[in-house]
Amino acid sequence: MVIVPFSLSLFLLQWSVGSLFFLWITTRHRVVGIGYGWISRVFFGFIAALAFWFSGNTDPIFKATAIVVVLCTIATMISSYLRREAGVSGQNELAEARSERVAAMTGIELEQKSKSESVAEFDPNLDLLAPIIGFIGLLIIGVRDASLLDLTRVLVGTLFMGAVSDAMLLGHWYLVQPGLKRAPLKELTYWTTGLWLPISVLYLIPTGMVSVFTGTIDDGYAGLLGWFWIACVVTTLGLLVMTIVALRERQYSAVMAATGLLYLAILTAFGIDLVARALLF
Repeated sequence: MVIVPFSLSLFLLQWSVGSLFFLWITTRHRVVGIGYGWISRVFFGFIAALAFWFSGNTDPIFKATAIVVVLCTIATMISSYLRREAGVSGQNELAEARSERVAAMTGIELEQKSKSESVAEFDPNLDLLAPIIGFIGLLIIGVRDASLLDLTRVLVGTLFMGAVSDAMLLGHWYLVQPGLKRAPLKELTYWTTGLWLPISVLYLIPTGMVSVFTGTIDDGYAGLLGWFWIACVVTTLGLLVMTIVALRERQYSAVMAATGLLYLAILTAFGIDLVARALLF
């Protein structure tokens, strides 16, 4: 089977596809600076390229999926770059509104950042092309070669890893765009928290992690990896709840605290998926 075995190439493709999907979740609001999209597309497009590189002699559908994801990401990146002079509508409107408030209070007219009225703004729906192709490819391979349970684990795991990765990256972007409202970061945190339950439950369904605790599946470490998985599950939820609580605080430092928590959460969240797959697949 192609999709079932634990492999670096499958992990990389999942990570790329899920992260590119949640990039669209963020860019569709048109409030995050254009540079965030550039960084995400370059990085996760590169991850998809690595998936293709490490795929070796695996199924041609997998290889085709990975390369098309890369090509779609490149095309989207080019479109965004060519339309960079239009800026981001939501970000532009916020900057203008704040400049007007400053002018009304102080009488000082702030110089507006130039933007071209003749250039059409980047269409954020283009960010959907790569993840749609990626999910279709994973679905085709899974329907053909994997059980329904394994396929569901892969698809939900793709979303889970993508959500937590983008949440952590977006948290760091607030250093570049400090005036950005917290709604985009909260949205990704809520997505990650919502996906925590299904991914955890899916790995408990037989044959699942319960078999590691009962000894049916030998992890080679007297069940230690099973307890490590439990620790990842519990810790991830704790970190996500703490992130949500931190984002309710008014101080700007709360965003940085939330980012630090998400940085830890990405490690434990990946542990939920990768440790289970290493043992079960």
